[in-house]
Amino acid sequence: MKHNTIFEALNWASSFLVEKGRDENAARLLMQHLYETNYSGLMMRMHDEIDEEKWTQFQKDVQEHATGRPVQYITGIEEFYGRTFQVDESVLIPRPETEELIVGTLERMKKLFGDQTELKLADIGTGSGAIAITMKKEWPTAKVVATDISEAALETAKINGQNLEADIEFCLGDLTEPIENEKWDVILSNPPYIAFDEAKEMSEVVLEHEPHSALFAEEDGLILYRKLAEQLPNLVKKRALIGVEIGYTQGEAVANFFKSSFPQGRIEIVKDINQKNRIVFCEIDV
Repeated sequence: MKHNTIFEALNWASSFLVEKGRDENAARLLMQHLYETNYSGLMMRMHDEIDEEKWTQFQKDVQEHATGRPVQYITGIEEFYGRTFQVDESVLIPRPETEELIVGTLERMKKLFGDQTELKLADIGTGSGAIAITMKKEWPTAKVVATDISEAALETAKINGQNLEADIEFCLGDLTEPIENEKWDVILSNPPYIAFDEAKEMSEVVLEHEPHSALFAEEDGLILYRKLAEQLPNLVKKRALIGVEIGYTQGEAVANFFKSSFPQGRIEIVKDINQKNRIVFCEIDV
């Protein structure tokens, strides 16, 4: 079946994806990637002819997404905080809501540390490196270390660090193990936090393609927060900031972990625009 223009090809793909229960906008994202352009660039080319090679590749990509494979794994990229990150099945796809952790951290760092620029920051469970690399780009004078228990994830993160010219140290190890010989000003983490019994409520696209080790955690998804809260008092300076992304239902539980570990700390649960729990910050200044 021949489609002469980009417009016609997109119409076919959108209808096909809707029939398969997928988001029709994926067709446009796949076409943008194929033509190495953005939304407006693609709009200007809608009536251009699509050559045979690109049409063949586009059909393949659309059909692959129809089976459930995320667009980001097909294109190999995802945007985060205005930058392009490489992604593959070894890492979670960076989510827009994680940008809230970046924004909130930068705001609090300015208030807590003022003109102090040479801060030490660790990102625990870095995955694609999105948090660590973004913080390094936004606060260039910071010393940033990114850790992960997955060698494959660290390899992807290193590639992103090189591509985005972020001078970061990447360390293999479980939770705080790689950073336990130093004291830190800022520690961030977006750990696995989904309870195993929540899997039945999740999208098959996520379940069948994204790494389960980066999604699920024991103790109703809370085990890694409990461990972090137990381990961090020995690893942070007297003035420090801790920030963790959380599941919607986990705010009070995670906040209580940090209240126990940092009785003098200022604990804050940050909600998203839908008033759902998203982040817990702990500021220490003793």
